[in-house]
Amino acid sequence: MSLIKSFGWAIHGLRTVWKEERNFKIEVVIGLIALIAAYVRDLSIPRWLFLVIMIAWVLMSEIVNTAIEDICNKIEPHHNPVIGKIKDIMAGYVLISSIAAIVVGAIIFFA
Repeated sequence: MSLIKSFGWAIHGLRTVWKEERNFKIEVVIGLIALIAAYVRDLSIPRWLFLVIMIAWVLMSEIVNTAIEDICNKIEPHHNPVIGKIKDIMAGYVLISSIAAIVVGAIIFFA
């Protein structure tokens, strides 16, 4: 497979998450607001670095959560306690990454 096709599939995946996941859209918008605020506040390079890493971490967490939920739904479309547990654990993962990003963002902007 060519490198260009690989990038094409990756872009297709991002478009799919954007179309199907409301939370991903919210996280992208919040990330963009944080980047604009960083630009306006003229943050130092290390602060920019931490900000970009945290935004990426939250978005990647949401993407992994979405992929695992889709796999779970394909494996077992009906209610299943084990599948429910897996989905809850993944939601917890996204929650922890989001909380960490908020804490790091607060430190970056207010410390």
